[in-house]
Amino acid sequence: MGRPRRGSPLACASVDCTSVSAATDIPSQNEAPKPERRPRVFSGSQPSGTLHLGNYLGAIRNYVAMQATHDCIYCVVDLHAITVRQQRAELRRNTIDVANAYLACGVDPERSIVFVQSHVPAHAELMWILNTITYMGELRRMTQFKDKTAGAEGESISVGLFDYPVLMAADILLYRADAVPVGEDQKQHVELTRDVAERFNNAFGKAFVVPEPIIRTEGARVMSLDDPAKKMSKSAGSENSYIALMDPPDVIRRKIRRAVTDSGSEVRVGPDKPALTNLLDIYSALADEPVDEIVRRYEGKGYAGLKADLGEVVASALAPIQARIRELEADKSYTLGVLKTGAERAEAIAARTLAKVRERVGLVPRP
Repeated sequence: MGRPRRGSPLACASVDCTSVSAATDIPSQNEAPKPERRPRVFSGSQPSGTLHLGNYLGAIRNYVAMQATHDCIYCVVDLHAITVRQQRAELRRNTIDVANAYLACGVDPERSIVFVQSHVPAHAELMWILNTITYMGELRRMTQFKDKTAGAEGESISVGLFDYPVLMAADILLYRADAVPVGEDQKQHVELTRDVAERFNNAFGKAFVVPEPIIRTEGARVMSLDDPAKKMSKSAGSENSYIALMDPPDVIRRKIRRAVTDSGSEVRVGPDKPALTNLLDIYSALADEPVDEIVRRYEGKGYAGLKADLGEVVASALAPIQARIRELEADKSYTLGVLKTGAERAEAIAARTLAKVRERVGLVPRP
């Protein structure tokens, strides 16, 4: 995994690097120029708990924005979720909740493909093929596996949890994605995906696009309200550590009011003010204002006024999303229809990739 990487994350994602001759590069007078192919992105979210403000600012809002520049494929990755034991009814409810959140936040099924991972069996088949060229040592080095198992390997650790990154590689490579928007904690998995794709292409012939990670810096990491050293998480022990997308306004205000603060009373950002920096980053992202302007507004006013106003900003930003989610919950057929159509569109792309992979490996086509 130490080989040099090609260019910046966005550089290769925005250019179709297929070589063409000088003759084919210039259309004739009677031939209209071919439209430039937009780069494709793939990303997914696990249906493993309550969706919160960190999911929205760190991922889903970016999904919406990328629709203007990319061909987007967004997946509810339920097969990833079951690497940890799930309750049957809860998993089904959470899967629909994630799809509803996509749609309510602005993911447009006319412009993007939205589907559930387990509805396209090609994910599991490609994962098995990729397993045969992925090394145990690579998977043991995955930081998330170490974190989730506390460095221990024993009979109680599932193979699925160990093999999680290979399924993620299959997810991405099936759709020939040019880029993958991920958090910093998932970058290592995309690096493994790149290595596996290159290894397959070199061994069997080109079948995969080698994807680039897109790492957002602004709004990408929303921290816990009661411990700014930890990322806001749906699996946190305390409900006061996160703001759920469906929290009522009075609950949002209360959680912001109770959020931990740093010593002193000066409103500013800095490494010695992690709690205030987190609150100011949330304010800036939702109000679309530079942090410096917000800091100037509260100069000499202390924390109480900032928290009170931030509570209103968050409640106001989430109100239209909550209203749309309630509409979708009242008409379950709409979301199910989106997922059905999305699975059909995704499966058409995945089938072409998988057919090429099977041919490259030497598997006999089904008569």
